[in-house]
Amino acid sequence: MERPAWAPRSIDISVPSVSRMYDYYLGGSHNFEVDREAARKAMEFMPGLPKIMQANRAFMRRAVRYAAGQGVTQFLDIGSGIPTFGNVHEVAQAARPGARVVYVDHDPVAVAHSQAVLEANDDAGVVAADLRKPQEILRSPEVERLIDLNQPVALLLVAILHFVEDEDDPYGAVAELREALAPGSLLVLTHASYEGIPLPPERAGGAVDVYGDIRNPLIMRSREEIARFFEGYDMVEPGLVAMPRWRPDTAPEDEDPYAFSGFAGVGRTA
Repeated sequence: MERPAWAPRSIDISVPSVSRMYDYYLGGSHNFEVDREAARKAMEFMPGLPKIMQANRAFMRRAVRYAAGQGVTQFLDIGSGIPTFGNVHEVAQAARPGARVVYVDHDPVAVAHSQAVLEANDDAGVVAADLRKPQEILRSPEVERLIDLNQPVALLLVAILHFVEDEDDPYGAVAELREALAPGSLLVLTHASYEGIPLPPERAGGAVDVYGDIRNPLIMRSREEIARFFEGYDMVEPGLVAMPRWRPDTAPEDEDPYAFSGFAGVGRTA
């Protein structure tokens, strides 16, 4: 397999990556054949995966605009993935010039491309770190340079928590991050679930198994389990809902049925 010029030498291009599969679902070009093969296999069971990812990105942009409208000028996006059109810094800085954004990911391709995209942007940066180690994120030079933790921050955990297994204590990591944030901060979250998927669970489970096969287990949590991530937050209306139903720009009824898979919500610290 030939290594593209943009691929960091340190990565194994024979192993699929969830962030590069996500890039493929969204029509991006920074993925390898091994990623496309895994994504196509998942789509054999759940053909609407690209629609789910599009709904996820659309929610993220609406939530960032909401946060900016509430006066938030700092954004910490953990599990940010590979840059695509309509990134957090583009949306936030369009709404609030001078808004500061830090992206966090542990995928080398995502980090390398984020660095390239942000090279001329003094108000945005990227950190190579893992959600499971919150202190590494909070103490990183880029967070210390760009984020004032004494002022409200929008913490984005978009399509990331369902890749953290219970044994790695995702609830503890989210609580640790919450404790570091100032009052008035926001948690912006999406999470996969069998609830809402327009397929029998056993068929959707075939796609979930693909992620297990590539050693990136996809943890499908219930609405009740997802709501637990918002402990310590007051939910912003309309609460924890399907992605198209969170403050939509267009009628949710016009959305593809797959867009209603999983849940999205925003919470605010008191």
